[in-house]
Amino acid sequence: MVKINWDEFKEYKKGSHREDNFAILLDFMKSYYNMLHPSDIFDSLDCDDLGKMMLKKRSINDAEDLENYLFKL
Repeated sequence: MVKINWDEFKEYKKGSHREDNFAILLDFMKSYYNMLHPSDIFDSLDCDDLGKMMLKKRSINDAEDLENYLFKL
């Protein structure tokens, strides 16, 4: 689990071609923190207030839900 660096995310977002902030955040987590396992990504998002809000908005309640969401991207 890592603490999300939102300033770095904002910089990363400037270079992204995606429009969905959550998809950009997932790409950021994979790239910046080298997180590839859905449970690691979920744990980090679940410990962050903004990350938690993004998960809730998409009805992602656990790592399995996040994995299913990732397959849809």
